[in-house]
Amino acid sequence: MRLTHDELKELMKKKLMKAGLSDEHADKTADVLVWSDERGYHSHGSVRMEYYSERIAKGGITTNPNFEYKVTGPCSGVLDADNGIGYVGAMVGMEHAIDMAKANGIAVVGVKNISHSGAIGYYTEMAAKAGLVSVSMCQSDPMAVPYGGTEPYYGTNPISFGAPTADERNVVFDMATTVQAWGKILDKRSRNEMIPNDWAVDAKGNPVTDPNQVNALVPISGAKGYGLMMMVDVLSGVMLGVPFGKHVSSMYHDLTEGRNLGHIHIVMDPSRFTDMDSFKKNMSIVLDELNAMPAAEGFGKVCYPGERAISRKEKQYAEGGIEIVDDIYQYLISEDVHYNRYNHKNRFAD
Repeated sequence: MRLTHDELKELMKKKLMKAGLSDEHADKTADVLVWSDERGYHSHGSVRMEYYSERIAKGGITTNPNFEYKVTGPCSGVLDADNGIGYVGAMVGMEHAIDMAKANGIAVVGVKNISHSGAIGYYTEMAAKAGLVSVSMCQSDPMAVPYGGTEPYYGTNPISFGAPTADERNVVFDMATTVQAWGKILDKRSRNEMIPNDWAVDAKGNPVTDPNQVNALVPISGAKGYGLMMMVDVLSGVMLGVPFGKHVSSMYHDLTEGRNLGHIHIVMDPSRFTDMDSFKKNMSIVLDELNAMPAAEGFGKVCYPGERAISRKEKQYAEGGIEIVDDIYQYLISEDVHYNRYNHKNRFAD
């Protein structure tokens, strides 16, 4: 099934409102979810809708949260999101960070007591569109084995980087610190497809290709990915005074409770370090030079971070709209809020 941007957004917004979100929060959340689906990040798009709706309906996401923002220094602040929908908490936190960075040159804004905030490249793109450079990180529940370990301790703990250029292009880099995010495995399950043998391991630590046999994810590049996982958890968890490491709440264990996750935005104004026009011009030169580089065998071109996502977006619309799995479409157009499929499941929704 293929849908236009507005069609998909409206279906998701209505479902979120039926689950209990306000018009404003449902609209903002649906916007991020469509942003993900149209770029081919289906693992962080509509595939998550039933889970969110069940959690909202069961009280695990505050539908009318009291956001409390406190400026803690000339370049720092903390937003307590009261376990509201994570997308809006992360968005409001980035808005505060953008304002502070424009005023003072740099901003570090933590967002605590937040629910799952999806594809975090959306938030670094917000900063890039404002002419700022940013790094965003958030913790997630344990589902990856540490390097040399046998039990999950850290989550996929993603990192995103964004930067503007002198033209309409923006660099948006968004990665999990595992070889793949759990949502990618969830997406493969929904499509009845196998996964590569380097994404995850079974209960004995052996590589698996069946997404239904996954027991734990693995860090990117072994010890290096493991170190990045720790860095993300320290900055977005320990430093914000929320649960950390193996103590981070499960996405599926109890959908009646808030998750109390942490998220952090670091935003910088390039004009405080160099001439702004020169910065943007040089960023455009970087992208042009990367695109002009001879491509290795098997690659059509060298892409800058975020370019393939834009190409996927353009391709989807050229082919008639955003591609949505039929089962997900049927759920979106149904009158049902959810089907009681996620509460009290393990870390992989089994």
